[in-house]
This record gives sequence, structure tokens and C-alpha cells, in this order.
Amino acid sequence: MTDAPAQPGLKRSLRFRDLTLFYIASALSVRWVSTAAAAGPSTLLIWIVALIGFFIPLAASVLELSSRYPDEGGIYVWTREAFGPFSGFITAWTYWMSNLPFFASVLYFGAGASLFALGSRGQHLVHDSRYYLIFTLFWLAAITVTNIIGADAGKWLNNIGSLGSVLPIALLILLAAVSASRFGSATAFHAHQLAPHLDFKNAVFWSTIFFAFAGCEAGSFMGDEIENPRRNIPRALLTSGIIVAGGYIAGTTALLVALPSHAVDGVNGFMHGMFVLSARMHVGWLAVPVALLISLNMVGGAAAFLSSTSRLPFVAGIDAYLPRAFGHIHPRFRTPWIAIGIYGLAGIVTAALGQAGTSVRGAYDVLVSMSIFSYFIPYLFLFAAQIRLQRRPVGPGVMRIWGGRPVAIALASIGLLSTTITLVLSVIPGADETNKALAVAKVIGSTALLISAGVIVYVIAERKKARTVAETVR
Repeated sequence: MTDAPAQPGLKRSLRFRDLTLFYIASALSVRWVSTAAAAGPSTLLIWIVALIGFFIPLAASVLELSSRYPDEGGIYVWTREAFGPFSGFITAWTYWMSNLPFFASVLYFGAGASLFALGSRGQHLVHDSRYYLIFTLFWLAAITVTNIIGADAGKWLNNIGSLGSVLPIALLILLAAVSASRFGSATAFHAHQLAPHLDFKNAVFWSTIFFAFAGCEAGSFMGDEIENPRRNIPRALLTSGIIVAGGYIAGTTALLVALPSHAVDGVNGFMHGMFVLSARMHVGWLAVPVALLISLNMVGGAAAFLSSTSRLPFVAGIDAYLPRAFGHIHPRFRTPWIAIGIYGLAGIVTAALGQAGTSVRGAYDVLVSMSIFSYFIPYLFLFAAQIRLQRRPVGPGVMRIWGGRPVAIALASIGLLSTTITLVLSVIPGADETNKALAVAKVIGSTALLISAGVIVYVIAERKKARTVAETVR
């Protein structure tokens, strides 16, 4: 980071427990369990492939990069150190911009899940766009305010939100195990059904499963707010990684025990499975708290990414690529309050614009499609930075990947390949898309505009800095 005016330092409020729950809240989601189960038993093998092909390379790279550079900003700092300030800024710009639609889309799921708790009394709101928008705007405002007040307050949304995935999936697994022992499984797990079908349609689906494991890089964005980051980040990554991987594989299996794959549909499929199992075990009352927990999981996921990603414009403000105000720390709360506030406001505006003039389902589709391609780009830089930085000597206290440089390069190369394949496949439109050429043009065009806007902001900032230097010399 460049020199900044004297101001209060950030408060180190995130401990091992908080960081572990943060990783769980950002990575483990019942949505992905439902998506995987809908594809049938063959997805169980894909979970393992995704674990090896993406999550392990990502976690290993984050472990070493965060140990080499445990500063606030995470991926911004890593890519800046590897390739220079332009790459660092564009990586951060793409990451934080592509996450703006994510907040609203995940909260739309939370709004829908909470209606299950109301039963028939909430059915009239299922297609009411005003309800979904109010739910989304309320939680985005609450997340923003609590994070401005401090990480001590904001982290509780992440911590509670993590329980919204762990507890429902654990209950699903428990009920499925008891049900299978008494009544058998709704899905047959034969060898030929576990083998993936090697066709193009499934390949596109498999690529999206890889990114259910995304998010473990986000905790390092708050490096200066983590107690002993070189010790706690690796421990939290290992602990949460076991829970997330186990939750996805066991949760998908449990949902297939409850329902045949053709009966599973999105997040509703998870609740449908819970309804079936809880009714079969005569504990139907469990469905209501599970629905509320799933809604909290969506809130926790949004809170985790808003709190962490808002640190990227904060560091860019310190480096003067954004207005200096972004780098200001609140004297009382000791948080980057302007960066958090503006980023939260941007998420609120994105949610409102995404809903304007469309249905609930149409708004969700718009919000998701806005970030589907650009979200993957920063991972290219992350894995490339891990490979590039292997040339540099390791300082004292840095934690290396087991096996050293050769293993680090091999794992990062696997992650780079997985990300590249997913980028290519994500551009290809679905089978129900009527105008495929237009769909491809929209994805590539919107991403090009996003990156171009970042380039313009960077160039303007560089010219301003050059003028300031020139005036100082005079």
C-alpha cells in the first residue's frame, strides 16, 4: 500500500472461530445441494472432481498467498505483487463489480425460503415482487450498517448465517439415514448411475458445480482485521474445507435418499426433501425452523461477501486508484466505513434496478446473468499470481504448501485450467435460449464494458497521480 494520512488502525476482531464460520457462510449453501441432487447420483463423483480440480488448488493458493502477503486487500495485493498495479486493480474491480448482483440474487432465495415458514399464509407473497425487493433492501441495509459499526458486530451475521447451512444439511443427513434404514432410498445408487454421462450438456453443468467451492479467498481480504492471520487462516481453511466438502457430498446423497432426482428443483427441492423426510419421521414441525435457517444462510452468504469485498475498494482508495475517501477509517468504529457504505449502497441500487419492470423470476435471472462470466475472471489472476510468485524467496514465518514450489505450481495450474474451462463453458447459452448468438454477445459485451470501465478509472487515476508528482517536483 502507498503512504496514507495518519488515521486509526483497523481493529483485529476476527478470530479462528469467526474466520471458520465466515468460510462456511460464504461457501456452503443448500442451493448447491439442490442443484447437484437434481442432476442425479452421478453428481457425487463430480463433487469429488470439483474438490480436487478447484477447491484444493484454491485453498492451497490462498493459504500460501495470504501467508506471503497477509495485508488487507487479499487478491488485490497478491495480483499487484505478481503482475503490477494495473493487474491488481482490474482483478479487484472485476471481483467487486461482479459481486454486486450476487447480493440481491442470494437474498431473493432467502426471501423465498422464508415463505415456507409461513405455510399457506405466505403463499400470496410467492409472486409479489414488492415482498422480495423489500426483504432484499432491508437486509442489504442491515448488513451495511452492522459492518460499518464494526467487524465485532458484522461478523455475527456471518456466524449465524453459517448455521443456516450446517444445521439444515445436518438434519437432512440425519433424517435421511434413519429413513433409509427403515424405508429404503428413493434413489438407487448403482455403479452405472454413479458414472457421469459424458455429453456436452452435462459438461456445462459440471463446470458450475466447481464454483460451489468458491469463496475461501474472500476472508483474506480482511487480513488486517484477523488476529494472527498467518496462523488462523490455514487452520480455518482446513476446518471449514472439511465441513463444506462433507456437507455438499453427504447433503446431496441425503436429498437423493429422500427424493428421486426428477423431484428436486432448486432451493425448493431442498425444502421438499425436508418436508418428505420430516413427515415420514413424524417430525413435520422441523420444516418451519429449517426454512428460517435457510433464509438466514442466504443472509449470511450476502453478509460474508459484502463485508469482505468492500475491503477491495478500501485498499484501492488508499492506493489512490479510487477517491481517497474510500481509504478512510472511522475514528470510533475503526472500520473502512465509506468503502463499506458506498459498496452497500451500490448493492441496494443494483437490486432495485434488477427488479424494475420485471417479474420475481425475471429479476432473479437478470441478477444472475449480470455476473455469471465476470465472476470467474479474478480466479485466473489468483492462480496465475500463485505460479508467478513462486520465483520469489519465502520470508520468515511464511507457510508453504506441502511439497514446496513444484506442488504449488502444479496445484495452481490445475486451478487455472479448471477456471479457464469454466469460463469457456459459461459463455455457451442454454438449450432453451432462442437467440444463442445474442446471448453470447450479451455475456461477452457486458464483461468487456465492465473491464473497460475499470481500465478508464485506472488510467484517470494514474494521470492524476502523475500530475500530482509533476506539480510536487516543480
